[in-house]
Amino acid sequence: MAMAAIELAEGIASGPAPGVDDLRLGIVGAGKLGTTLARAAIAAGYDVAISASGAADDIALTVDVLAPGAVAATTEEAVRHANIIVLAVPMHRFRELPRDLFAGKILVDAMNYWRRVDGDDPELTTAENGTSMIVQERFPSARVVKSLNQLGYHQLEESERPKGAPDRVAMGAAGDDQLAVRKVMRLLDRLGFDPVPAGPLKNGLVLEPDGSPIATTYSAEQLAKLVSRWADQLQPHQRSA
Repeated sequence: MAMAAIELAEGIASGPAPGVDDLRLGIVGAGKLGTTLARAAIAAGYDVAISASGAADDIALTVDVLAPGAVAATTEEAVRHANIIVLAVPMHRFRELPRDLFAGKILVDAMNYWRRVDGDDPELTTAENGTSMIVQERFPSARVVKSLNQLGYHQLEESERPKGAPDRVAMGAAGDDQLAVRKVMRLLDRLGFDPVPAGPLKNGLVLEPDGSPIATTYSAEQLAKLVSRWADQLQPHQRSA
C-alpha cells in the first residue's frame, strides 16, 4: 500500500498543469494559519480570497499586511470565489457556519482540536474516526478532505520546498471523494509539499498531531508507510466490530 501511495503521488505531481479553476483558492479563517496559507498560495500562483467571521473591511488591513495579494472577503464571497476552500478557523467555531455553506465544494479541513484552545468538547474528544468525520457530518454536501493540518503555521512556512528537493516534507490528504483528494494533492504539490494519499476520510485521524509544540515531519515514503501501518492495525478492529 505504501509503494502504491507513493506512485500515485508521483503521478499526480508530474501530471499536466492545473486548469484555471484550480488556481483559485478560498480560505475561511484569517488567523495565523489562514494568512500563512494565503501567502504560500499567492506565491504558488493562486488567486486567493480570504475571510474571517465579519465584514471584509474588518480584515482588509490585516490581509494587506500579512497576505499581500489576497483579497479580503466575506465568508460567502470566499466560498463563491473557488471550488477548493480551506477551512482554517479555530475548531470550536466550525459549527457556527451554515450546514449548506460549502455545498458541492472541496472543503480542506485544516483544523485540529486543541482542548486548551477549543475548550472541552465531548464530541471532538471522543471522535474515534477523527474529527474530520464530525466536520463532514456538519457539512454533508461538502467534499471534505483532511489536509494542511499536520504542521503549525510557522513550520508550514519554513518547510516549503521546490519539487525534487531532497528535504521536501510530505503532507497527507484523506477523503472519501477520490477526485477531491487528487485535486487537494495538486494543491499541496504547488504549495511546496510532497502529497501523499492517506485513504478514506476516517484515516485523517493519523494526520492529526499529537499536541507536541513541534510537529513531526515526514518524507513521502515515511508518511505513506505510517498511513499503511495505521490502516493495517485498524482493519482487524473493523472486521470484529
